[in-house]
Amino acid sequence: GKIILFYLLFYAALIGFFAAMLTVFYQTLDPKQPKWKLDSSLIGSNPGLGFRPMPPESNVESTLIWYKSSDPNNVAYWVNELNNFLKAYEDMKNAHPTNFQDCEQGVSPEEGKVCNIEKIRQVCLPENSFNYNSTDGGPCIFLKLNKIYGWTPEYYTSSNLPEKMPDDLKEHIKKENGTKNANTVWVSCEGESPADIENIGPRNYHPSRGFPGQFFPFKNDEGYVSPFVAVHFEKPRRHVLINIECKAWAVNVIHDRQDRRGSVHFELMVD
Repeated sequence: GKIILFYLLFYAALIGFFAAMLTVFYQTLDPKQPKWKLDSSLIGSNPGLGFRPMPPESNVESTLIWYKSSDPNNVAYWVNELNNFLKAYEDMKNAHPTNFQDCEQGVSPEEGKVCNIEKIRQVCLPENSFNYNSTDGGPCIFLKLNKIYGWTPEYYTSSNLPEKMPDDLKEHIKKENGTKNANTVWVSCEGESPADIENIGPRNYHPSRGFPGQFFPFKNDEGYVSPFVAVHFEKPRRHVLINIECKAWAVNVIHDRQDRRGSVHFELMVD
């Protein structure tokens, strides 16, 4: 009986000690921000890109967007994926209706507030099936920049554009130089090989050519949603697999194709 009593008291004391230490530990944590940030954290200070829609989970390692525009059942999967992607934005806004504000381009919101996402008003809309059902055009693919707490982009100006930046983006930045639109993390999508460059066709970016500066830095405020860029591939060559690399452009975004830092790769095939 004494042995049982001893172990009961021993384990009760052990559990009490563990609970007390856990309480002390949680008091040192900030629920809003991570303890380790930027270069001190595991994810570092170099954001990557993600794309939507993703291929089915049965092909979890695949990055191929392949569909037949004349087959409504085939198109439906990709359209539903994008509808679900955009629904998450609406759900977040509905959950925190008083926390959103319309922000001026490149100007951060009030303390504790978050910016509304600019609406797309052209081809990349749900009512247009994001152009996946077009008989001669190409689809819209959405890009997001990964969230890194406290990361602030250093913006390019017309005087410090890197040599490897696509020429059309250089021209775009030069036109925006000195305007509020200059405070943007720019985006480009290019074919990876000479054949891909020939097959990819023209691209348009909606609602703008990059991620606006008012969304940085990410501070985990309630209701925050990452900005997105919808890339409309206007007329990719049909029945051909096209390798595509999209990059985010800021002075402090380093591109590493092997580690996919600052960029994302996917393939597109439209039948």
